[in-house]
Amino acid sequence: MDMTTVGDTGLLDTLQHEVALFARRAEQTRLGGVGQVRNSMDRAAYLLLNRLDREGPMGVKALAASMGIDSSTVTRQVAPLVDTGLVKRTSHPEDGRAVVLQLSPRGQSRLEEVRSSRRQLMAELTHDWAPEERETFCALLTRFNGALSARMSAPGVPGADQSPAS
Repeated sequence: MDMTTVGDTGLLDTLQHEVALFARRAEQTRLGGVGQVRNSMDRAAYLLLNRLDREGPMGVKALAASMGIDSSTVTRQVAPLVDTGLVKRTSHPEDGRAVVLQLSPRGQSRLEEVRSSRRQLMAELTHDWAPEERETFCALLTRFNGALSARMSAPGVPGADQSPAS
């Protein structure tokens, strides 16, 4: 079945247009937050630090797999985080030859600063939304991102190696 004929094409046109606008505005503003922290951390750094915070220390290959990107991309993106002291490289506790990436105390502090700023921005952007609207938007956006991620990891999908890190 041709998915472009499912439902109202006008609605699908509006949806694709709004997604394109969202992507452009998100990149322009980087949805970086408010105040001093605004735009102070790029998307790749935020996603890497967030993943290490949520899942704990891990090797480059595991981090790459969990984010749906390749190891060379993780290595390149982690290098400046190590240089600035936000991430530290340590030896694997069971295999001293393997390297484990870990959020440093400075990285933890910086991540919380950025999260707080971004939370404030989300609160400002949705200040006149009912709590149910925020929950619905969050659920639908999570579902949409999940569908994008699944599509990008499907075999034979062009550009799959460039899937966005989640």
